[in-house]
Amino acid sequence: MTAAARDSGQTQPRKIKYRNTKARWHPSMQAIPVPGIRRMVNMAATMKDVIHLSIGQPDLPTPKHIVDAYIDALNAGQTGYTMDAGLPELLIALRDYYGKRYNRKLTRDNILVTSGATEAMYLAISSTSAPGRQFIITDPSFLLYAPLIRMNGGEVKYIPTRPENNHQLDPDEVIKAMGARTFAIILNSPNNPTGAVYPRSTIEAIVEECAYRGIQIYSDEVYDHLIFDDEDYASVLSCAVDLDNVMCISSFSKTYSMAGLRVGWVISSQAAIKSLRRYHMFTTSVANTPAQFAGVAALTGDQQCVRDMVNIYRERRDKIMELIDRTPHLTGYKPGGAFFSFPNLPPHVDGSDLALRMLKETGVCVVPGDAFGENTSNALRLSFSTTCEKLEEAFDRIIPWMAKQQF
Repeated sequence: MTAAARDSGQTQPRKIKYRNTKARWHPSMQAIPVPGIRRMVNMAATMKDVIHLSIGQPDLPTPKHIVDAYIDALNAGQTGYTMDAGLPELLIALRDYYGKRYNRKLTRDNILVTSGATEAMYLAISSTSAPGRQFIITDPSFLLYAPLIRMNGGEVKYIPTRPENNHQLDPDEVIKAMGARTFAIILNSPNNPTGAVYPRSTIEAIVEECAYRGIQIYSDEVYDHLIFDDEDYASVLSCAVDLDNVMCISSFSKTYSMAGLRVGWVISSQAAIKSLRRYHMFTTSVANTPAQFAGVAALTGDQQCVRDMVNIYRERRDKIMELIDRTPHLTGYKPGGAFFSFPNLPPHVDGSDLALRMLKETGVCVVPGDAFGENTSNALRLSFSTTCEKLEEAFDRIIPWMAKQQF
């Protein structure tokens, strides 16, 4: 017993009761949904003998010369920070590669290297989304965009794409949707989840109207090399007169099968990059250093590895189209790029419920369409980033199961 307790006449130590408190999350966290992809994958992880048509990353190995460059950088002690804008050698390689590919004059100051395209998109959206600003995005679209816009007070306006039109974006519909509060439009071609590749006429019409109205364009081009039928890929870099209202975002993840190495970039005006660099310094600071050296090897090395990958994905695209056509209650179309198909179920069918039952009863994991939009609840996203043999094995389970469904 302490002297103070004796003086006060206390005979027992004083008990202190602590109140239970909850974490005080920022209200914007309510804008983040439970991802439909994660829900399916988590359930699949508790099961045996699951075939995944759910994963949105390459299954092909990273080319050896890129892996060797990563290892060489590690062995050379290249494990410290780079400049905040990125490794100088990589900035030069990106400048030269994209400058030549799209016949556009670029400098190192037009480029910011990030921790994957996800950070690049996070920087672009969260630094500009605000109350009163409206962002136009497609429905369906990659699940990152809308939550980031809403978390920062912005408003989302959806433009639907339709399977009967191969999920092509109608530029006239986009232009009609633009209004006084329209701040930006987010493009994604080839598209995730639909695999649609937008033709040059579409991109040029949207870019021209946005330049006239002063509307920002954020173009997610991470699948820009995975083109199966149209070699003339229409990047905003080749369609825009200048970069004042354009941010082009991409990464090494899909093209070179480097998803886990986490290197992406933003290409924009020098003024925009200067602002984003300050923000980048307070998020991830710099991208993975040895992975940036691997990126230099990817851009400057033999590109046959990319052509080989595209040929493999094209074969798989053709195979999954054939299999979808044989599947009762599924209506497909021809995706032009990426490694996704987004077939429809009958209009009244809940794709989320069906995907869960399919996983439990057949062991095939797909992603329900409602993970990607407000009007796609009767769709499924199927990834063909797996072998043709695995695709056939998956549909050997799916086809008879679907034939038994009473819709």
